[in-house]
Amino acid sequence: MLQTVTGFLLETLETTLVEFGTVVRDATPKILTGLVFVGLAYVGIRVILYVVRGVLDGIYPEEQDLVVDLGVAITGIFLWFGVALALLNIVGMTEIAASLGTAAGFIALGVSYALSNMIADTVAGVYLLRDPDFNPGDKVKADPVTGTVTGIELRKTRFENEEGDTVVVANRDVEKKWTKYDEMETTTAAATESV
Repeated sequence: MLQTVTGFLLETLETTLVEFGTVVRDATPKILTGLVFVGLAYVGIRVILYVVRGVLDGIYPEEQDLVVDLGVAITGIFLWFGVALALLNIVGMTEIAASLGTAAGFIALGVSYALSNMIADTVAGVYLLRDPDFNPGDKVKADPVTGTVTGIELRKTRFENEEGDTVVVANRDVEKKWTKYDEMETTTAAATESV
């Protein structure tokens, strides 16, 4: 009886090792192809991100490095996600790759809807940062406030109102409608009020 149990265990172990060896032998070309692909993708993505950073550095001034970093990060995320899906296809997991691609699309849609105000602020912030007529130190009237622009960030703009208080306004609200006051108009208006 003991020999039968020992024989059964040895036979099971031998069968398992043979099947495992067969699976490893069959999967080796796919795994090697996947490793070569990941290596090439790494080099390719590094080159693409270098080029994207160079282009964005040429477009945006040095004080807007946050916009450049954001653009490079988003590009990198998309590229690496594409590499992951392609790698799954290479190693024979096409159904998983398709499922992940579809799920990622729905997740991205949900996240973009949830972050729509933040995205609107960021896009408006990029426009405000690039606008030559809207700079720190300018006297501006935006919907809820009139004051001097003290800072422009990606999501909000800071103003100092006439009482000396700092007022923070979402960029989407500033970008909708703002008016820049000329120094001459401000001086004329102050002189008219004192008379």
